[in-house]
Parts: sequence; structure tokens; C-alpha cells
Amino acid sequence: MRIAFIYDALYPEVKGGVERRLYELGKRLARKHEVHWYTFNWWGRGGAINRDGIIVHGVGRPAELYRGGIRNPLEALSFSWRLLMAEVDSYDVVDCQEFPYLHAYPSRWKFSGSGAFVITWHEYWGEYWNEYLTTGSSVGGALERNLLKLTENHLAVSLHTLRRLKGLRRLNFGLVPNGIDFEFIRSVEPHPELRYDAVFVGRLIEHKNLELLLRALRLILREVPSFRVGIVGDGPQREKLERMARELGVERNVDFLGFLPTFEEVVSVVKSSRVFAFPSLREGFGIAVLEANAAGLPAVVVDAPMNASVDLVVDGRTGRISRPDPFDFARKLLLVWEDSHRMRRPSVSYARRYDWDNVANQLERYYKGVVNGA
Repeated sequence: MRIAFIYDALYPEVKGGVERRLYELGKRLARKHEVHWYTFNWWGRGGAINRDGIIVHGVGRPAELYRGGIRNPLEALSFSWRLLMAEVDSYDVVDCQEFPYLHAYPSRWKFSGSGAFVITWHEYWGEYWNEYLTTGSSVGGALERNLLKLTENHLAVSLHTLRRLKGLRRLNFGLVPNGIDFEFIRSVEPHPELRYDAVFVGRLIEHKNLELLLRALRLILREVPSFRVGIVGDGPQREKLERMARELGVERNVDFLGFLPTFEEVVSVVKSSRVFAFPSLREGFGIAVLEANAAGLPAVVVDAPMNASVDLVVDGRTGRISRPDPFDFARKLLLVWEDSHRMRRPSVSYARRYDWDNVANQLERYYKGVVNGA
């Protein structure tokens, strides 16, 4: 098959979940198929490059992805225009990522000479648009809803998103989850020096809800004064969170580690910890939870309407699901902390099924299905 991905960001220049998915699946599919990726030329020059078997086409210079804490609408507009002006070929499958929405419309027209057109949904926002944008939420919501009219073929990466989409229209919905590099994670040694009772990995942005973790830590210290938390990642909320840690009096028990230089080092720190604390309120999937499971850590996640990572936790076996308040989050962290050794083996076993090789085989079967049905 000839397969084309469409997405504005590229891994590893941008280290988000969507970019990582396309890279990991693309390089595996490229062992048997011809795989292309239309994106901005993040590598600094025009033309096409070969990245681990994926032929990457640059359609123009990248714009700033985020502005004012949200995805930059001018960037989405620029990518849409660049796609419209680009020279493209025909493919058996064109897999267009739903975010940031606007580009899917010119893509559907531009690749009209190709076979099956698939939209992959990493999230469905719906009413969340009213929280995300103070102005223009109705436009964003309309762009999102109308993607369902562009094609019959829609692919969700989580059960959470699949359930939301199925409630909107009767279409050809499929489910292929995100994955993890299971064998690599298992091969990494625990960090010899940095050891934490609980660890978080992710960008320090508002919906990751790190304030909940800090408030929960203050409560935990009343029972376990030596409890330590490591926060791996950086972002616009870091200064605010560091100030909050001082105000709560927990600054001696929490380390803000920033972005670590390699994924191996991140895994190493996670492996030296006991619990994965993930208070996020909005996740399209939650790869970090599975990576922690593969490292042997059970996870504590928050039950919230937009949080798909809840579906990745077998409550009481691979972690716990908490209400979005500091008292329950503290209680669940302590329960998992005390029982982490019992939960280690089930967590690893659960994560194994999400190895990228298994997921790539699922995606290949899905593509063959839509091609044969086109």
C-alpha cells in the first residue's frame, strides 16, 4: 500500500503524542509499505527527506504552534494554505489527523484523487470548546463537527473518543490505540540517584492539573513526612507551580526536573519511583500512563469528562481512579504507594499489549479494510 499521513508537527522536532504515534507507526509500516508524511519542513529546508523509512514532505516553514497557551490559529491557517498549494501524489490511504481541524478541509479536496480518506481522532472536544476559547468557540466547534461529513472512514485512538463520536453519527468508526516501546522501556535501568515515591511526566500546562498534585502532597506529608515527588517536564506553568509549592510548604519534598535530555533518562527516573501520579483533566489517550505501567509503576488518574486515560487503568489492579479533589487524590496515591509492589506485575502485563509492533499490525489491518471497502 501507499500510505500518506497529514499532520503539521513532526517527531522528534516536536515531542507530542500525535507526532510520536505517526513516527512509531510509520517507520514500522514502512518495512512493508510506502509511507509518506506531509508536514511543515521542521528540519530547516524544503523538499523531502527520508526519516527511518518514512518519506517526509515539507510544505513550508513551520509557524509557532502555541500562542497564549492555546494552539495558534494562524499556524493552522498557514498549514492549510500550504497544503492547498503543495504538489501531492495519489495514495491508497490518506490518514489525516483531526487536529488542528482546519487543514482537513483542503486535504480532503487536495487528495481527492487518492483512495480511502481517513480522519484519525485523538480527541473530540464538543462542549469543551467553550472553555478552550473565550471567543470563536462556535467556529471551532463547527469545524470539528463538520469533519464527520468529509469521509465515511473515522479512526479513534481511545475508547473514550470512540464513544463520543458514535453518539454523533453512524459512520465507519474504527479503533486503533496509541502504543509504547515496551521492550525498550523494560531494558532501561532505574536511576541510581533520583528516587521518588511518586513521579509525574508531562508538559506543565493548565489541563495537566499539577496544582492538584501539590495540594495532595501537602495532605500526604501529614502521614508520611518523607514522601517525595518528582515532576519531569516543563511549560508555561512551571514558575506558578514552583511558587505554589513554596506557599504550600512542600517545596522540600518536590523536585521540578524540567525536560530531561533523552527518553531513556525519563524512563530511568520513572523506574526508580513507586507510583505514577497523573492528575490531568484532559487526555486524548494517555501514553504516559502505559509507559509508566511498562516501567512497573501503577498509576493514579483523575476521573474527568475529557480524560481518556481513565480507560487505561484497571482500578485496584494497575492503579487507582480518583475524584478531582486533593483529599481523594492523596488517599489514592497512598493506597497505591503502599500496594505498589503487588501492582507491579499486573501493570507490566497490561502495558505489554500496547507495544508499537502490535499496534502497527492493527493499523495495517484497518487500512486494508478501508482500502478493500473503498
